[in-house]
Amino acid sequence: MSVALPLALVLEIPASVHAQMLGHAIAGLPDEACGLFAGEFGGDRVERFFPMSNTACSSRIYQLDSAEIMGVERVADDSGLAVIGVMHSHTHTTNYPSPTDVADAARFDPFGVWRFIIVSLKHADPSLRCYRILGDAVAEEPVVLIRGRAGISSGAVE
Repeated sequence: MSVALPLALVLEIPASVHAQMLGHAIAGLPDEACGLFAGEFGGDRVERFFPMSNTACSSRIYQLDSAEIMGVERVADDSGLAVIGVMHSHTHTTNYPSPTDVADAARFDPFGVWRFIIVSLKHADPSLRCYRILGDAVAEEPVVLIRGRAGISSGAVE
């Protein structure tokens, strides 16, 4: 059975949030780093990043702490925001969803609503890409970095 992913929109990320995501990924080495990000409900702009602990303590997989998830949800809600996705790093591979990432997405986001940002640390310069995942279908979503009101980059962001 084939499933249809939402049309590719553009995810806007302020440069400061982008820097937080990359910094958290690097600080997490040698393990994968992870966190949640929030924006307006149904929106396409990241307003806030919430770095979290990788309870798997692994360089190959990540696991979010359930108590931290509840805390992030509460803070986002109190700020008038909604969690719109998860970020994690790949320490040794490119930033494309692994079979584990796809299986996790199917389990935690069965409707394909969340965005999945992956930061690759495979090369000296980290890069960030965003995906929507529904079932076993994976679609890249362009990313635009925002400095003030102007976008500065799209696609894979380095």
